[in-house]
Amino acid sequence: MKAIYQATNFDADQKLINFIQKKLDRLDNFFDKVIEAEVFLKLNNSGAQNKTVEIKIGVPGNDIVVSRDAETFEKAMDLAYDVLKRQLKKQKEKMKR
Repeated sequence: MKAIYQATNFDADQKLINFIQKKLDRLDNFFDKVIEAEVFLKLNNSGAQNKTVEIKIGVPGNDIVVSRDAETFEKAMDLAYDVLKRQLKKQKEKMKR
């Protein structure tokens, strides 16, 4: 899956980008009509859960947007992945009807 990455208030290292890309590639198993993904990584200045991952997935008909906060970007991505997986399964069921 083609993905566009944007990091706010820091420079994302390649290891983090690779981790996120692997997760995004696995989403193709649930819905194969994904057009593209935009990933926004943000550092917030408050609280213990100061890392935000926001993902916008382009699918035919509409977009799916998920945003999750956690202590690390990896944990936030795992949380967002679970939501995206459910949303893509729902989208696939809607298209079957």
